[in-house]
Amino acid sequence: MTLLGQAVVAIWNGIKPELEDEFLNWHVHEHIPDRVALPGFQRGRRYMSIDGSPRFFNFYEAETLGDVTSDAYMAALNQPTPWTEQVMRHFTQMSRTVCGVAASAGCGTGVVIETMRLSSRVERDGFVAAMTRDVIAPTAARPSIVGVHLLEGQSASHAETAETRLRGASESAEWILLVEAARMDAITDLRRSLIGDDAIIACGAGTTIRRGAYALQFALSRSELPGRV
Repeated sequence: MTLLGQAVVAIWNGIKPELEDEFLNWHVHEHIPDRVALPGFQRGRRYMSIDGSPRFFNFYEAETLGDVTSDAYMAALNQPTPWTEQVMRHFTQMSRTVCGVAASAGCGTGVVIETMRLSSRVERDGFVAAMTRDVIAPTAARPSIVGVHLLEGQSASHAETAETRLRGASESAEWILLVEAARMDAITDLRRSLIGDDAIIACGAGTTIRRGAYALQFALSRSELPGRV
């Protein structure tokens, strides 16, 4: 599979326009490297909106759920750097979900990602089975699709930290579906079929689906950090 581990921290956010350049600089030169250096964290990625809202989607991949609730990660969340304090005060439309990887298929990393925030009307195992059979497997087999991932939100998403107080009100998702592609037109085509609202709802999802496509801006893996081979 394309994900580096069994846990994800998925984040959507906007930023006040006058702070966007500062946000991008901070994310590349401090925040993502600091997060990826934490025990168990494997990669961080940031995307900019093509047709989604809010403006940015970013997520971190970790080996296990324990890594995204560890003492080391909680300490980082409770000890923001001065630069983090400066930037996070200007976040808008914040959504953050700690996730387990329920199902995943594919190989490689796409330059475009479709994000869907979902709820479920059916029991957990039935929903995962239906999504895997009717959405994930056939979508992953389509041309230009490199990865499809179903993420399950965890209660740890709601933990209060110094960073949550900086960012203000935040949403979280029950389920998240990510579809990685090599081309945007592959996503556009699939919205009319395998990953359209009707197909997702037929698997047991709730009728409210919040979706949007995002283009990859930056990715950093643990092996790329300075001093690592």
